[in-house]
Amino acid sequence: MGIKRGVSLYSYQQEQFFKRMDLRAQIKEVRESLNTDGIEIIDQQTIRDYPNPSDEFVDNWHALMDEFNMKAVTMDVYMDVLQFRDHVMTHDECAERLIGDIKLAARLGFENVRCLSAVPLDVMIKALPTAEKYNVRMGKEIHAPNPIDGKLVSEIVEYVDKTNTKFIGLVPDMGVFQFLPNNPSLEWSMRHGASREAVEIVKKACLMKKNEDEARQMILEGIQNPTDADLSLAFQVHMLSYSNPADIEKLVPYIVSIHGKFYEMTEIEGKPGQYEDKSINYADTIAALKKGGFEGYINSEYEGQRYQQDRGMEYLADEVEEVRRHHEMLARLIGE
Repeated sequence: MGIKRGVSLYSYQQEQFFKRMDLRAQIKEVRESLNTDGIEIIDQQTIRDYPNPSDEFVDNWHALMDEFNMKAVTMDVYMDVLQFRDHVMTHDECAERLIGDIKLAARLGFENVRCLSAVPLDVMIKALPTAEKYNVRMGKEIHAPNPIDGKLVSEIVEYVDKTNTKFIGLVPDMGVFQFLPNNPSLEWSMRHGASREAVEIVKKACLMKKNEDEARQMILEGIQNPTDADLSLAFQVHMLSYSNPADIEKLVPYIVSIHGKFYEMTEIEGKPGQYEDKSINYADTIAALKKGGFEGYINSEYEGQRYQQDRGMEYLADEVEEVRRHHEMLARLIGE
């Protein structure tokens, strides 16, 4: 069957906020413009009256999924440990919230829930009987700056190997294969006082796999009288994982779904109509996934718009076009 394509509706956050696209329009866009069926949502963004949606919302959700013949792939859930005024949530309380999210995901027809990378494994284990009962897989997000070969991954792999459970796994974020700061974030930095010289130094530091302190030192040595904005730009070096795309091949059996993180799709020079995100190594990562036999979903997760929201609406990116370009790249690299 091969790798499948989907979209996190998070990608259309501005379209939703400014009421240009309602839920039906977003799902229709995925089916009719992208010619695919995978849907991922953030619970609190999409589900009206979360965590207790009305029967009307649930019925409408299923009607939309049926109308466009869509697949509810992954529901992204959170763990707001500060939601109570008098205490930080205990692990047992976190597990109860996760159990509720699993039941809600099943009610909406989702196959998976994505837990944040900060959710402790023991919380997921406490919710495991519910996941098994409702046939919903839990996947821990592996997100930059955590590497794909780090502890967050190894503890999941070890637990799955020990127990043979099929209901705990991984949701890698393509941002772990980012090797340069994305262009929208760099442009944001320059609008807020960073110099072009500092940007070029930070790019060089990333390619050299320098750490944040070394990047700051390179800026101090390379620019006379660097500004605070120049120096703070070095933090972007810290946010990269420097993961090796080849490492994802052996993780294929543990992957629940994948976040197709991207920030800006630009046309490849000399290849009209073909696009790439210049900061993330998609080509080698998808090649490794294909080699490993991955047959799940990569769900587009556009985040470049977040670095443009300090300006007027006329400067905001076209989210719909960005996701369309992302799927041109995905379909081409997958080999559709």
